[in-house]
Amino acid sequence: MAAKEDRLASIRLTKVDDLFSTEESRSDSQREKVMGIPLTEISDFPGHPFKVRADEAMLEMADSVKQYGVLVPGLVRPKMDGGYEMVSGHRRKKASELAGMETIPCLVRELDDDQATIIMVDSNLQREYISPSEKAFAYRMKMTAINRQGQRTDLTSRQLVGKLESAEVVGRDAGESGRQVQRYIRLTELAPPILEMVDDKRIAFNPAVELSYLAEKEQQALLDTMQAEDCTPSLAQAQRMKKLSQEGRLNTDVIYTILTEEKPNQKEQMKIQRERIDRFFPRDFSEKQKEDLIVQLLESWYKRRQREHER
Repeated sequence: MAAKEDRLASIRLTKVDDLFSTEESRSDSQREKVMGIPLTEISDFPGHPFKVRADEAMLEMADSVKQYGVLVPGLVRPKMDGGYEMVSGHRRKKASELAGMETIPCLVRELDDDQATIIMVDSNLQREYISPSEKAFAYRMKMTAINRQGQRTDLTSRQLVGKLESAEVVGRDAGESGRQVQRYIRLTELAPPILEMVDDKRIAFNPAVELSYLAEKEQQALLDTMQAEDCTPSLAQAQRMKKLSQEGRLNTDVIYTILTEEKPNQKEQMKIQRERIDRFFPRDFSEKQKEDLIVQLLESWYKRRQREHER
């Protein structure tokens, strides 16, 4: 009798709602839904590398949100201590704030740190313009997340992704080579003021990569010299400084000497307006013929003056 009662107790009775629900409705209950979430309950993604600028494009987005609402929902994940963390949609959130909205439509998804990081980076890489520093830190965050995922092993699996392999994965998704991804990540080693000069296009990308190998004190000396002399290094100069740094021979005096040397493109050049001389040449003369004739005439003039001085 007791055994019979135990068997009956173990039988789970189907609920009435389950009896009359369809497979479609059960699937729908598990499907992600768009929710209107208060802006005050959403915090930014930790270490979010993409700048949310209050520029003209942002003001236009705010006007659009005010008129039509947010057309593409953001993506958030629940926080352990309550509220939500923005994964994708930081600019939409800012535009909603500027538009005076109180809520923003979002998909809520359970994501671990690595999954959230990869989605955050990939969604923001679709922007029209991304500065070198934004790319650098975004690539580094995504590659770190991929490496961590690759290191999750059990007794039968091996590490899935190595350092170069993960850079290749990041590059493939971004349309760049793995080597280029690694070069961008090198920029995260630059002192913030120098990295800002790269974003402002005062220092080109290739020299910046070379400068990233300089030690912290050397970068500070470089920054001080650039500011004092109002100059920036060429690629060749940056490569020389990197080599001297690796040899332990780079100091403030050497940096000053390298930066203040005259570069080929800094030599003063004489320019003559075309309209001042074109009328003296036949129309079918090439630029080389014009140059040769000018030099020939100057040589004749110089020789004539020399003869006059000798009289």
